[in-house]
Amino acid sequence: MKRKAQVADRAISMRLSPDGSALWVLCGQPAQLVRVPLESMREEARVPLPLEPVDFDLSVGGNLCAVSYGEHGAVTMFPLAGRRAGRSVPIGGKAGIARFRFDGRYLIAANVADRIISILETPTGRVVTHLPLAIQPERFCFKKDGGQLFVTGSGMDAVVIVYPYFTEVDGTVLAGRAPGVMAVSAPPGPEYLFVANPQSGDVTVLDIETRRVIAVVTVGGEPGHVSVTPDSQYALVLNRGSGNMAVIRIADVVPRRTRSAPLLAVIPVGSRPVSTAVLGV
Repeated sequence: MKRKAQVADRAISMRLSPDGSALWVLCGQPAQLVRVPLESMREEARVPLPLEPVDFDLSVGGNLCAVSYGEHGAVTMFPLAGRRAGRSVPIGGKAGIARFRFDGRYLIAANVADRIISILETPTGRVVTHLPLAIQPERFCFKKDGGQLFVTGSGMDAVVIVYPYFTEVDGTVLAGRAPGVMAVSAPPGPEYLFVANPQSGDVTVLDIETRRVIAVVTVGGEPGHVSVTPDSQYALVLNRGSGNMAVIRIADVVPRRTRSAPLLAVIPVGSRPVSTAVLGV
């Protein structure tokens, strides 16, 4: 059965509530956060926002929400139960991605223009520290246990590794040409970071433990989204340019002198795909 809900003229992003009962949709016109229960697919609540938003996140328990405001260089945190946005906290430059640390005690916010990651205490919004980076922090990817944060963006063909629980930058690793979106695999298999390189049409595979590139997989035109199946057996790569999905069997990715790995399959999915959702069975 298909159901559709119209919540605004422009939807920016959405997240499933931690209990799985509803979608929270971030909207730009008008600036607001909308709750849509999955059972009814009808708007249930709106939280007006004071500025044009670019990103948001929900804490693990679902009690807190964080919203970032792009060119305004600010973020805000507030309890969802109150249905009211809190005061804006300036972080300088241009605010980008905002993500709660896995324990919910801190918010990690990207200051894209100044190449900084800001760490803010929750729920007060007090800035704990600013971490300078070698790149613009445009994309985040956490290790499955939340202990490492991988960052890519303009400025260098590299992945920056951050330790969220020590609030420090650990290192920078070269990882393909203009690296983009990322995904991680988890135990009991190997822990790999899959990094899409849209300009070169391939995916760089980084061994998280050794921090070495062990394979480069040619996947298709303009890879723009990567996901790993819940059992960590396959990496799925959506190619916007070629309109297909490349399937990588993770067990086939092993260190070789040639640094190459085969594709299991390439599946047509339609023009310019943008995202995947993988259900565990």
